[in-house]
Amino acid sequence: MNGYRLGFDIGGTFTDAALLDLSRGVCHVAKVLTTPDDPARGAMEAMTRLLEMTGVGGAELDAVIHATTLVANAIIERKGARTGLLTTRGFRDTLHLRREIRYDSYNLNPDWPEPLVPRQLIREVEERILADGTTWQPLDVASAESAAKELVAAGVQSIAICLIHSYQNDEHEQRLKEVFQRVDPATAVSLSSEVVPEFREYERTSTTVANAYVKPLVRDYLTKLDRELRKAGHRNALYMMLSAGGIIDAATAQDAPIRIAESGPAAGALVTGYLGTLAGYPHLIAFDMGGTTAKASVIDQGRPLMARDFEIARVHRFRKGSGIPVRLPVVDMIEIGAGGGSIASLDQMNLLKVGPLSAGADPGPACYGRGGTVPTVTDAQLLLGYLNPDYFAGGTMTLDRDAAERAIGTQIAGPLQLSATDAAWGIYRVVNENMASAVRVYLAEKGRDPRGYTISAFGGAGPAHVREVARPLRIRQIICPPAAGVLSAIGLLVAPPVVDLAQTYFTSLERADWTRINAIFQRMETQAGELLERAGVQRSAIHWERSADLRFAGQAHELTSLIPLGPLGAGSQDDIERSFFATYDKVYGSHHQSGSLIHALSWRLRAVGPAPTVGSVAWGRENRQDASPLKGTRAAYFGDAGRFVDCDVYDRYQLRPGMDVAGPALVEEDESVVVLGPRDRGRIDAYGNLVLTIGGNKS
Repeated sequence: MNGYRLGFDIGGTFTDAALLDLSRGVCHVAKVLTTPDDPARGAMEAMTRLLEMTGVGGAELDAVIHATTLVANAIIERKGARTGLLTTRGFRDTLHLRREIRYDSYNLNPDWPEPLVPRQLIREVEERILADGTTWQPLDVASAESAAKELVAAGVQSIAICLIHSYQNDEHEQRLKEVFQRVDPATAVSLSSEVVPEFREYERTSTTVANAYVKPLVRDYLTKLDRELRKAGHRNALYMMLSAGGIIDAATAQDAPIRIAESGPAAGALVTGYLGTLAGYPHLIAFDMGGTTAKASVIDQGRPLMARDFEIARVHRFRKGSGIPVRLPVVDMIEIGAGGGSIASLDQMNLLKVGPLSAGADPGPACYGRGGTVPTVTDAQLLLGYLNPDYFAGGTMTLDRDAAERAIGTQIAGPLQLSATDAAWGIYRVVNENMASAVRVYLAEKGRDPRGYTISAFGGAGPAHVREVARPLRIRQIICPPAAGVLSAIGLLVAPPVVDLAQTYFTSLERADWTRINAIFQRMETQAGELLERAGVQRSAIHWERSADLRFAGQAHELTSLIPLGPLGAGSQDDIERSFFATYDKVYGSHHQSGSLIHALSWRLRAVGPAPTVGSVAWGRENRQDASPLKGTRAAYFGDAGRFVDCDVYDRYQLRPGMDVAGPALVEEDESVVVLGPRDRGRIDAYGNLVLTIGGNKS
C-alpha cells in the first residue's frame, strides 16, 4: 500500500478534488469547472492536475472515492431513462395520488412535480400479498409477461417493480424480475423489496421509481469513469459516497444508485465530525455556505444526525413536501436559500430581501465582470472589504469593485437613500439573519440548544459569514478548517465503508415474535457482510449497530432508537423501551407515559468498516515557500465599530499550529476568507483548524 487516496466531488459549478498522501500526511487540492455534458471529463481533469502537481502515478492510488450530483440533477432536469412501473392491480395511481397533503396550507392549488413515470407506462398485475406476508392471490405469470412485453414495446429502458406488501414477502417481485429478464435482458430492473423493503406504499413506490429512473444513466457513467481511471493507470476499486455518510464500491452503487443522490453534502458533514473529534469538539453544527445555498447539520459525538427520508426536485426548493420523496437513510440537514450568488432586491413594500434566487456562475454577481447586473452577497462582501479583488479564487479571477458598487447603488442604496456601504452592510446582515433564523428553528426541531455547540464553517462563503451567524445563536466558538472551499472532497478521504439496511415488521413489543426479529437481523447481517467484503472489509473488522423505529400506540410518527446486539428475546424488551424513552425525552422532553403500549415498525442495521487513519495533515504546504503569515492590511467594515477598520491580512497557508490571530483580521486562503471582528481572537490548533472565540479579544 502506497498510502494515496484521491477524492473528487462533482458539483453544479465546480469539481473539487483532494489527494491525500497518508505516509507523509500531506493533502493537495484542486478545483476545476464542472463539465455538465460529460461530468467524467471534469473529474479526470481534476485528477490529472493533482497527479501532475504531485508526481504521483495513477497506479499508486490505493483508492478513488467519488461524490456527485449526477443522480439528483438527472431527476431535477428529467434526463433519466424512460421508465415503466409494474404494480399490484388497484394501485396504478399511487404515484399520482401522492399523500393528498398540501405542503402549503393556504394554497388550494399547489404545484407538484410530475411523476417520473407517466400513467401510460404503468401496468398492473394480478397478485396479492397480505400485510402479514401470506399469499392471498398467486401471481398471474401470463398477465405479467403480457405487461412486460407492452412496456418493452413502448420503449421502456428501466422498470420499477413495486407490489403491495412485498416488504414482507418478495416472492412475486422476484418472479416478475425473472419475467422481465426473459422478455428483455437489457432492461434494468429495480425491486422495491431490494431498494427499500419498508412500509408506506407511496414513499416505497416513489423511491423505487427514482432508483429505476437513474439506474441506466449511473451504470453507463460509472462504467465510463472506471474505464478512464484505468487508462490513467488506476487498478483498484472505485468507491462512491452514500447519502448516509459512508462509502461503497461502485458496482454496489450501480444496483441502488438512488443511495448516492445526496453524496456531496454528506461528505461535508462527515468530515466535520471527523475533524471535530480529532480536535476535541464532539458537538458541532456543520455550516456549509457556497455560491447558491447554505446547509447546516448537527454533529453529536462526532456523528451527524441521520434522517430516514429526503426529497428531490422540489417545486419550491425550500418548501418541505413539494418534492419527490425518497425513503432512504441520509445525513439530516437543512438547506437555506443563501449563498454568495444570492440576489438582493426590494419587495413591494421597499423592504430589503436577499435570496433565495441566485445569480449562479454565469453571468454571476456583478463583480465577476461577466455581464451580471444584479446585486448579490458577493458584491456586498467586496464593498465591505472582506474580499481582495486581486486574490479571488486564489488569484484566478479579478473582481470588479466598480460594477459591484453600481449594482448595489442603483438597485438598493439609491431607492433606500443609503450609502453604498450601508446598503452592502444591510445585504450582509439580512442574509446572515436569514441563515441564523433557519438554523435556530432547525435546532429547535431537533431538540438542541445552540449554546451547547461549536459551529464549523466551510464552503467558499461560510468562513466569511459564520461570525454573524453564530452571534445571534449565542455561539461563541467557531472552527474554520483548512481548505474550507473543497472540504467535501476532503471528506471523501476519511469516510469508512458503510451499509445501511432496513426491514419492516410491525408489532407491539409485548407481542413481538423475537424469533422472526432475530431472523430479520441475521439476513441483514449476512447481506451487509457480503457487500462490505466486496469493498475489501473483513467481517471481523465490521462494527455493527442496530436500531428500530418505535412509537407509542396511536401516534403517527416514529423515532429511531438504538437496540442491543446479539440474540433478542423477551428479556430485551426493557432495554429497548429504555432506549426509546431516552430518545423520546431528548426530542420532546420528559413527557412520555410509563406503561404505554409501544409499537415497533421497521428494524434497521448499520454495518461500518474501518475508517482510514489520517491524523494530522499538512495542506499542500510543501509547494509554498515559508514566509511571514502577515500579508498586509486592508480596511473592512464591521457593525461592531460602525465604520471601516484597518485589519491585518494573513496568509492561511503560513499560519502554523500554536499561532494566534487577533481581530480585526482577515485570513485568506485560495478558496475562502475568514473574517475576525474587532474583539475576536483565533488560534491555529494542532490539526490546522483556525479556532475562533467571538468577543474573546478584550484589548
